[in-house]
Amino acid sequence: MFGLETSLFIILIICIVAACAFEFINGFHDTANAVATVIYTHSLKPAQAVVLSGVLNFVGVFSGGIGVAVGIINLLPPQVLTDQNVYQSVAMILSLIITAILWNLGTWYYGIPCSSSHTLIGSILGVGLAYGFIHNDISSVNWTKASEIGLSLMFSPVFGFLMTMLMMYVLRFVFVKNEELFIEPDKTKYPPWWIRGTLILTCSGVSFAHGSNDGQKGVGLVMIILIAIVPTFFSIQDYKNPHKIQSEIQQVASVINTLRDEQLSNKKIAKDITDTKEKITEIGKILNTSFAKSEIPKEKRFIIRKNILEIDRKIKKNINSEILNFTKQEKNTLRKSLEDLKSNVNYAPFWVLLIISISLGLGTMIGWKKIVVTIGEKIGKAHLNYAQGASAEMITAGTILLSSAYALPVSTTHILSSGVAGSMTAQGGLKNLQRKTLTNIALAWILTLPVCIVGAGFLYFLLHQLL
Repeated sequence: MFGLETSLFIILIICIVAACAFEFINGFHDTANAVATVIYTHSLKPAQAVVLSGVLNFVGVFSGGIGVAVGIINLLPPQVLTDQNVYQSVAMILSLIITAILWNLGTWYYGIPCSSSHTLIGSILGVGLAYGFIHNDISSVNWTKASEIGLSLMFSPVFGFLMTMLMMYVLRFVFVKNEELFIEPDKTKYPPWWIRGTLILTCSGVSFAHGSNDGQKGVGLVMIILIAIVPTFFSIQDYKNPHKIQSEIQQVASVINTLRDEQLSNKKIAKDITDTKEKITEIGKILNTSFAKSEIPKEKRFIIRKNILEIDRKIKKNINSEILNFTKQEKNTLRKSLEDLKSNVNYAPFWVLLIISISLGLGTMIGWKKIVVTIGEKIGKAHLNYAQGASAEMITAGTILLSSAYALPVSTTHILSSGVAGSMTAQGGLKNLQRKTLTNIALAWILTLPVCIVGAGFLYFLLHQLL
């Protein structure tokens, strides 16, 4: 299948299964973020909570789009994904997956809430840096995308902490006479119906949001595997018509070709524009030979993919340049044409979404207890109450959904952990927090990226020598 020799096809299957295993572990590692509050407020029994969360994680994968997945894929520039020796690509993939799985399992075993997002992204950066060192390629990591993701991962927990504190103050002001919201729940009975409904709704929101964001990371990982090992089949959507792509590329060319010599006086900008024109010409030549069959040759698809991404990067880099002085209409034409062009390469087949959603959903239904205990009992010194649970969940769900809308990966674990800490602080000050637990969470937050970068890079060096 896919024109691969038997041994390489088996390796492809192993890599995809490993990616599903990562997403499965992500499911039970992060489930506690959604179910801890409803379990510790006695709104749902544990079995009910994890099944509800699992189903909504499954649905979330299909509803979240693929913006975050594309961001994960684009951490590695196109040339890194397709090495002339496909076994080197396999070494890269196995290195990042093994590292991510081992770190996730280790932190789960010790009951430490840890970000699967940090884990995966750190592992990707590690193999990218190792590849660059081996091949003397300074562009082996897309640092623009890495910085965007890094800032998102860094500031989202702070946002969760502060906004949950604010939400607690708002609830205290609005429900000043309803003290039941702010005391330890009665273990012998369910909460009042309206409180219980709110907590179940917020649990559902976090579960859905987790699927829409974290599920995309698994989708991105599988697409990295497919593009690296079988680029002829997965570099471009299979049904894309060359006439459509030709029309989109001509829209870009029509604007670029209006630039005059005096607008290209800056050498760096001039080189970017020249490179862009060359890549447009190369795509045009490939497409011209494809019109008779209305099909792009499989062996040329990765070239088109790489050129489209390079054209997008160089134009976005210079589109607001005062030297080029594009008009508002020209900028709009370029942005619209670039989005249309990227839709040809930024995609995921239905079956990829399906296997990742199943893996995440099933993982959600097991292994949740260790992290639930940490979230529910060990962050604050007081038992989690109704107001704290609802506040942390509402802010977490809203933050994740907003991040997904902007195609930014965030850590459900860190946002909710920070939210619970913020809710405890709002009610009892910093003295209401358990320092040991927060120290462990903070250490995991700080160490995950460097450990995974070094671990994945070192493992890639080893496998690079063996394969």
